[in-house]
Amino acid sequence: MQTAEIRRRFLAHFEAAGHTVVPSAPLLFDDPNLLFVNAGMVPFKPYFLGQETPPYERAVSVQKCVRTLDIEEVGKTTRHGTFFQMNGNFSFGDYFKEGAITHAWKLITGSLDDGGLGFDPERVWVTVLHSDTESRELWKQIAGLPDERIQNRGLLDNYWNMGVAGPGGPCSEIYIDRGPEFGPDGGPVVDEDRFLEIWNLVFMQEELSAVRAKDDFDVAGPLPSQNIDTGMGLERVAYLLQGKHNLYEIDEVFPVIERASELSGKAYGANPVDDVRFRVIADHVRSGLMLMGDGVKPGNETRGYVLRRLLRRAVRSMRLLGYEDPALPALLPVSKDRMKASYPELEADFARIEQVAYAEEDAFRQTLGKGTQIFDLAASEVKGSGATVLPGDKAFQLHDTYGFPIDLTLEMAAEQGLSVDADGFRALMAEQKARAKADAKAKKGVHADTTAYREALDAHGPTDWQAYTTLTTESRVLALLSEGAATPAVSAGSVGEVVLDRTPFYAESGGQNADAGQLSWDGGRAEVLDVQRPIKGLVVHQIRVLDGELTLDATLEAQVDPEWRTGARQAHSGTHVVHAALREVLGPTALQSGSYNRPGYLRLDYGWNGALDPEQLHQVEEVSNRALREDLPVSASLMTLPEAKAAGALALFGETYSEQVRVVEIGGPWSRELCGGTHVDHSSQIGTVVITSDSSVGAGNRRVEALVGLEGFAYLARERDLVSQLSGLLKVKPEELPTRVGDLVDRLKAAERELDKIKAAELLAGAGKLAESGRDVNGTTLVTARLDGVGGGDLRSLTLDVRGKLGAERPAVVALFGVGGDKPAVVVALNKPAVEAGLKAGDLVREAAAKLGGRGGGKPDVAQGGGTDLAGVDAAMAVVESAVAGG
Repeated sequence: MQTAEIRRRFLAHFEAAGHTVVPSAPLLFDDPNLLFVNAGMVPFKPYFLGQETPPYERAVSVQKCVRTLDIEEVGKTTRHGTFFQMNGNFSFGDYFKEGAITHAWKLITGSLDDGGLGFDPERVWVTVLHSDTESRELWKQIAGLPDERIQNRGLLDNYWNMGVAGPGGPCSEIYIDRGPEFGPDGGPVVDEDRFLEIWNLVFMQEELSAVRAKDDFDVAGPLPSQNIDTGMGLERVAYLLQGKHNLYEIDEVFPVIERASELSGKAYGANPVDDVRFRVIADHVRSGLMLMGDGVKPGNETRGYVLRRLLRRAVRSMRLLGYEDPALPALLPVSKDRMKASYPELEADFARIEQVAYAEEDAFRQTLGKGTQIFDLAASEVKGSGATVLPGDKAFQLHDTYGFPIDLTLEMAAEQGLSVDADGFRALMAEQKARAKADAKAKKGVHADTTAYREALDAHGPTDWQAYTTLTTESRVLALLSEGAATPAVSAGSVGEVVLDRTPFYAESGGQNADAGQLSWDGGRAEVLDVQRPIKGLVVHQIRVLDGELTLDATLEAQVDPEWRTGARQAHSGTHVVHAALREVLGPTALQSGSYNRPGYLRLDYGWNGALDPEQLHQVEEVSNRALREDLPVSASLMTLPEAKAAGALALFGETYSEQVRVVEIGGPWSRELCGGTHVDHSSQIGTVVITSDSSVGAGNRRVEALVGLEGFAYLARERDLVSQLSGLLKVKPEELPTRVGDLVDRLKAAERELDKIKAAELLAGAGKLAESGRDVNGTTLVTARLDGVGGGDLRSLTLDVRGKLGAERPAVVALFGVGGDKPAVVVALNKPAVEAGLKAGDLVREAAAKLGGRGGGKPDVAQGGGTDLAGVDAAMAVVESAVAGG
């Protein structure tokens, strides 16, 4: 049975049983505690925690999940992968243990003809919490399981909690006996390879007040309503029903291995080391595909870095299999073809996905070239010092700075007869991970405590938000907060937070800045600094009280600055216009990946490889302004998410949307996007769109910036004034400026070349004088000098010229110190007799550069360095002389 068919049957089974089918949430779920969705219940967590009221009593989903704890371990075993799919059915105060067990038993043992999965009832085993006699009895009554196939386990295995105070409860796990060829008999308590867990039924029935460990917690009492949360691993069920041994052999994964085998000429199953590489490729290609499908782009931060590692490890594994050509163009389409049955959006959006992926592989191939040069230099230094071990910090630098995989460093080191300080590398990696965990923990802390906000929401209900319909409301103060805690008043000069019963202020979201304005009441006023939604349903205003004192229950007028809102509407509508223009000029793959707008200014990130040329930028700007001139109508309407998608509305990747969404149209289908922002009524009200820049924000991603409205006109006026001034200075017409300036630049370059020739002649003349200044130091001719105004390539050229004039009859050392600007540089050159005498330019430069407060290095005959301490030049010359003297 194909994996997509198992998925379909699961959803159909529970839909027929009255469950609402909930589409998978994006992997980039709006949860500050998670990098990616890593469990099927994550989208339902607010319902289980009582933070939100569920819109249904029963739900079913197949959730995309990614777990990234040990990417380096993927492929070494066949049990786990990075991406997986979790089937789940959920009950919110509706059915409980009996219903969950009944639904599960009917599906797994139901006949194929009736829509079931067709597992043999005699192969089914279950585990229950040792104290959960109710579940044991239900399994016997509903499924007819004998006692010996219902095994007791402790809290560690069969009790679920979230790791923090909140809901918890016993669970019952369902196992399938794969047969004696997979291990000994005796049930899952004896062997979990033979007895494979496929489904976990969690019975949430208790409120936990403290959680110290998975099996160490305090129970405060029963939950007000009992809930069901289940999770069935789709890939595990697939390999059981397909007669395979592991998830890497199922229909959605193995075709990538087959293609990799064809490309590399190596067979899967022939070599254990190669098999690990094949599994890494299969997992990482599929995981990368799904992440890119949900809008993740490769980068050096958090989610983007995970994707970058996955793609680069896949490419690297192909290289280790002997395949040197670009690999992703051959592998990614195979994975897409296998996954599109369940996720048809992958097919529709593949042009964008492949653009991102192939650009990342191209960037990595260039990185390999640069990293190889850095590695060769480091290896030469190690060999030159007589050592045989590449230091751990060098390996870490290659990994951290250049994206060089450690296994590549190990391979290349072995090729040069070197080993790598792997312990040192691992220690630095551990330090980095510890810092990352600490940072993530700190960031969690920023978001985690919403107690005061939740108390306000529970006490007063959701804010009556009127930002779409008015700029002024008569409001009442429901709650005041200072530094996260409730307070009865906020006095003049103080900053606090206020919750109103109703508000006209737009809260920052969707890339749009929060509104500015003020609150005024009898005897006082406050400026609104920021507006946020810390929890769903609640709008919180950060304010600074200017006059008087703001107290609880005060009645006030909330007034949005109308000029601010006008500018904000222009900027947000302008963002939609520029996005539509980009797609019209560049094609449908130029999709928005992020945006920010404030009055008069917009910034839009979009997927594209390579900079736009001036003609393309001009076209985007022209298309945008034509849309303004056409005075296109702007409208907003509410519809269901499926209706919006069917209408062709564009959604921002990674955003989580409710079932009811707001669709903003400009000119009908020309621009149709899911959006909660404030907008103009007609496109002409934007005023103008002036594109000011197009820049790179990472491989395959660019950023366009523009000004709109009065700010756009002001920018054009400044440009006009600048052109007028230049025309006056150069005494030419504005249209002749490019030619005139070009002529001036050519003449300047010619003059600079003449100056360079004169300077070179002077340096060569000076080389003779410097050579004549050489003095004998322990049988070696030593030349040292400080040269103000000389640096970079000139200093190196002069040093080599002086060395050349000293000849090779006796040892000679030239150490010249250039001072260009406020930073000193040093170049040391030795002739052949000096090197043969045991002197090394690299050693002399390192000692000299240390006195300059810097570093240096190079070859035995020529080396250079620099620093930041000008006062150290004399000491640096002295240390070179001492070293030459043997002191």
